[in-house]
Amino acid sequence: MTRSSRGGITVLTKDDLIAFEDEIAVLFNAGKIKAPVHLAGGNEDQLIRIFRGIEPDEWVFSSWRSHYHCLLKGVPRERVTQAICDGRSIALCFPEQRVVSSAIVGGICPIAVGVAWAIKRAGGQQRVFIFIGDMTAETGIYHECAKYAARHGLPIRFIVENNDVSVATDTQSVWGPLVSADQRPFKYHYDLTRPHVGTGTWVAF
Repeated sequence: MTRSSRGGITVLTKDDLIAFEDEIAVLFNAGKIKAPVHLAGGNEDQLIRIFRGIEPDEWVFSSWRSHYHCLLKGVPRERVTQAICDGRSIALCFPEQRVVSSAIVGGICPIAVGVAWAIKRAGGQQRVFIFIGDMTAETGIYHECAKYAARHGLPIRFIVENNDVSVATDTQSVWGPLVSADQRPFKYHYDLTRPHVGTGTWVAF
């Protein structure tokens, strides 16, 4: 594995990320994590490229599948693992590394917009990056936030992580193609290599 450093953050490889989720899957299957987990998989290359452009002092907001975002933002592996084992996989928050996530669909959008407003008012140069799923990108709360951010010129970038499904329902067959009101988000496609929740194995707690 080849690693480098970016602004004091150790840059992880694709193999590092996959190995982390494999370890979490083992812990979950052993009954060590007594709460839901949403494992990532299939989007390692895309996220590594995106995070090359995110500075340590910039903010990252995410939804319930945020393990990779935390690791790539520089949260120590041990802290992420401990938080997941403590039952916070779907709501990982590490203010020191400026990472905030929430399991509420779309609920993270207005929080991210608020932080972007605070940065603009303070005359700061930092940006806000918010990662949402293709289902969230169809909700009213996202469209309101995207329109508001665009109209006010806020330093925020919405990134749609599109795996074509809303939990287990095909997103496009229900909603049609993604349409953004005022701000066209950056969008990448990936095929999820993990189940929506858990590991596909029934675990007795």
